[in-house]
Amino acid sequence: MVKNYFKIAWRNLVKKKAYSVINIFGLGLGMACCFLIFMFVQDELSYDNYHEKGDRIYRVIHGYKSAKDSEESAKANPFWVWGNAPIGPALRQDFPEIEKVVQFSGRADILLTYEDKIYQEDGVFFMDSTAFDVFSWPLVRGNPKTVLAAPYSIVLTESTAKKYFGDADPIGKALHGSESAGRSNAGDYTVTGIMKDVPSNSHFRFNALLSMSTFKKSRPEIFDEWGYVDSYTYFLVKDQFNEAAFKQKIPAFLTRVQKDPNYTIGIEPLKNVYLRTFAERQPGETGSLPNIYVFSIIGIFILVIAIINFMNLATARSMERGKEVGIRKSIGAERSSLIFQFLGESFLIVFLSMMVAALIVFVALPYMIDFTGKQLVVLRFVNWQTIPFMIGGMLLIGLVAGSYPALVLSGFRPALVLKGVTRSTAGGINLRRGLVIFQFSLSIALIAGTIIVYSQMNQLLDKDLGFDKERMLVLDYNYDEAVNRKSQVLKTEMESIPAVLSSAFSRSVPGSHFPNAGTEIQGADGEMKGLGQPIFQVGIDFITHFGLKLVAGRSYSREFPSDSTSALVVNEAAAKQYGYTNPADIVGKKFDQWGRKGVVIGVVKDFNFISLHRTIEPLTLPFEAYASRYMTLKIKTENIPGTIQEIKAVWSRLVPHRPFLYSFLDDDFNRQYQSDFIFRRLFTTFACLAIFIACLGLLGLATYTAELRTKEIGIRKVLGADVRNIIALLSSDFIKLVLIAIVIATPISWYAMNQWLESFAYKMEIRLWIFAVAGLVALFIAAFTISFQSVKAALMNPVTSLRSE
Repeated sequence: MVKNYFKIAWRNLVKKKAYSVINIFGLGLGMACCFLIFMFVQDELSYDNYHEKGDRIYRVIHGYKSAKDSEESAKANPFWVWGNAPIGPALRQDFPEIEKVVQFSGRADILLTYEDKIYQEDGVFFMDSTAFDVFSWPLVRGNPKTVLAAPYSIVLTESTAKKYFGDADPIGKALHGSESAGRSNAGDYTVTGIMKDVPSNSHFRFNALLSMSTFKKSRPEIFDEWGYVDSYTYFLVKDQFNEAAFKQKIPAFLTRVQKDPNYTIGIEPLKNVYLRTFAERQPGETGSLPNIYVFSIIGIFILVIAIINFMNLATARSMERGKEVGIRKSIGAERSSLIFQFLGESFLIVFLSMMVAALIVFVALPYMIDFTGKQLVVLRFVNWQTIPFMIGGMLLIGLVAGSYPALVLSGFRPALVLKGVTRSTAGGINLRRGLVIFQFSLSIALIAGTIIVYSQMNQLLDKDLGFDKERMLVLDYNYDEAVNRKSQVLKTEMESIPAVLSSAFSRSVPGSHFPNAGTEIQGADGEMKGLGQPIFQVGIDFITHFGLKLVAGRSYSREFPSDSTSALVVNEAAAKQYGYTNPADIVGKKFDQWGRKGVVIGVVKDFNFISLHRTIEPLTLPFEAYASRYMTLKIKTENIPGTIQEIKAVWSRLVPHRPFLYSFLDDDFNRQYQSDFIFRRLFTTFACLAIFIACLGLLGLATYTAELRTKEIGIRKVLGADVRNIIALLSSDFIKLVLIAIVIATPISWYAMNQWLESFAYKMEIRLWIFAVAGLVALFIAAFTISFQSVKAALMNPVTSLRSE
C-alpha cells in the first residue's frame, strides 16, 4: 500500500510539472534561506561559547554614579569596560568566590621586527600570566603556566608565527618590538609560546600577547592608580557563584578600597558581553541583539510564505483529486488512510524540497560568507545535536503544510464527488485569500523595511559631519618618536608635492581611538570645575586642515608660541558641559588638564568625531606637538595612485625604518558602520527572496484560477469581452487582496522599523510615502506576476476552451 501511495504521489508530481516545480523550488528556496539565516544567527549567538569555563567567567565594568536616577543621567554616565588596574587585585583579595583574575591592557599596536620582516601588528595586548587558566586558548607550544610570566615574553598565534618565521621553530627566538602608546616597552621579546588562532566567534581577537610583567616593569606606578584607565579586568569564579549576592557586596567593597564616592563598578557574565552589553570602550567588536531578532523573524517569514504557497496550491488543486477520493471511499477506504496518503505526498514534496534546499545552500554559501565576513561552515551547524531538530523541522513542515489539504481531500463526500460536485467551499476560498493577504502583508513590510534601512544608511553616509573627510590620506606611524621629531621636515617635504594641499599631525582622527581626560575649567562663578571628556591631542594645523569651524575665539597659531603649553580649544558640547550656553563666554577661562595649565582660547563647532549611533560628546583639543600617531594629508583627486607613490617615496626617504601604512579617512570612518552595512545587505537580499517566493505562489494560484475559469473566459469572449476585460477579471481579485495587505502591513512595519532606528542617535523620520512606495511596488509585482497568466488565458481561442471537456 505504501509503495502504491508513493507511485501515485510521484505520478501526480510528474503530471503537473509546473505546480510541482513551483511547490518544490519555492519550498526549497524558503528552507535554504531559513537555514542560511539560521547559520548567521547561530554564529552570532555562539560568541565566546568555546571557552570551557565560560559560564564562570565575568568581567568588570566601570562607571560613575548618576546625579539623578534617570535614563538621561544614565546615558550621560555610561559604564566602561576599559578601566583602572588596581580593581583586579583588590577583587581577588576581598572576594573568596573569585578563583582567578586576568587583566590585559588596551590594544597595543606595536612594530615587530625579525631580520628583514617588519610589520605593525594591530592586534596585540599585554596580558596576565593567568590568561590560559581562565580562557580556552589552546597552546600548540609552551607551558600555559609560564609563557606569559617573565618580562619581555611573547606568545604568537599560529598565523602570526608563520608570518615571521615560516615553517621554522620560533620558540626561543626574539622579535624586536618598538614602543607603543603610553608604554615604555621597546626591546627584544622572546617567543615563549605558540597558540591556535583565536576563533572568529570571539568578542575580541589578537595576533600576539605580551607579558603584563613587561608593562609593569616599564610603568609600575599606574598599577596603583585608581584614576588611570588602561586595563580590562576579567575573573573566573568558583562553582555555585551567586551573582546577586556578589553585587550586593560591591558598595561596601569600594568604600574600603578607594576614596572616590562616585566611582562604582558592575559585572557582566561572559555570555552577555557580545550581544547584551551596554558598556562602552569594548576590547573588540559587539553584535546587535535587535538585528538578530530581525533576521530570525525574516527567516520565519520566508519559511511561512513558502509553506503558505504549498497550502494554497494544494487546497486549490484538491478538487482535481475529488473523483479519486470518491472512488477510494466507495470501495472502502477510511478517512485515516486517505489522510495518511496525502500527508505522505506532502512529506515527499518536503523531502524533495530539502534536497533542493541543500543544493541552494551549497551554491549560495560562498556569497553568504562574502556578505557577512563570517567563517560559516555547514558541518559546524550540522551535527548530532542539530540533525534531530532538522529532521523534526522537516516533519513539522510536512505536517503543517499538508495537514489542511489532507483533511479537505479526505473529507469529500463520495456521492457528491462522483456526481461531479467538486466546487471549492467558501471556507477553502476564504482560507486561500487569507493566506495570500498574510504573505503579501509580510512582503510589503519587508519592502518598506528595505527602503527604511537604505534611507537610514544613506543618511549616515551623506550627513555633514562637520569636518572635511574627503580626500584625506591618513598615515599611521603608531606614535613613533623618531617620526614625531621629524614632523616639521615631513610636513615641509609632503606639502612640496603638488598634489598635496595641506597636512596635519594628531594623536587621533575622527573615527579612531581617543583617550579621555579629567579636565578642570573655570566656571562662571570663578571656581574650577573638574569633569571628564574625550581628548584629541592635535598639531597646530589640525583645526584648519580638517575644516573645523570656529564659533568663538581663535585657533592655534604660530604667532603665539605659548599656545603649545598654555592654550586649549574645546567644542560647543564641552562649553555647555561646563555651564556656558554661549560658547564665547568660556574663552579666556582657566584650565588644568594632564599637567598643562592656561586659558581656553577658542571653541569649534560640534562635529561628529564618533559614530552617528551616538550623539556628539564634549571634546577638548589640546595642542601637543610630540604625542601624535597620525599624519593626515589632504590630496587632489587627480591621479591618486601616482600621488600615493610620491608620498611613499618621501616617507621612505625620511623615515625608512617605518612601513608605509596608509588609508583614507572616509573609509576608516565608515568602517564603524560595518555591521550596519552587513545588516543592510542581508536584509535586502532576504527581503527580495521572500517577495520572490510569494510571487511564485501567486503565479501558481493565478495559473490554476485561470485554468478553472477556462470555459467562463471562452463564453465571455464569444459574448464580446475583449482582452482587457478578461485580464481585469482575472486580476481584480488578487489586486484587492494586495490592497488589504498594504493596510495591514503599514502599521506593523512602521512600529518594527521605528524600534530598529532607536539604536541611532541621528535617525531618519519615517514618512508615509515609504509605505505608499512599498505598496505600489507590491502591487506592480503582483500585477506583473498575474498578468503573465492572465494574458495567456485571455488570448486563448474560445473554440478550444469551449469544446474541451
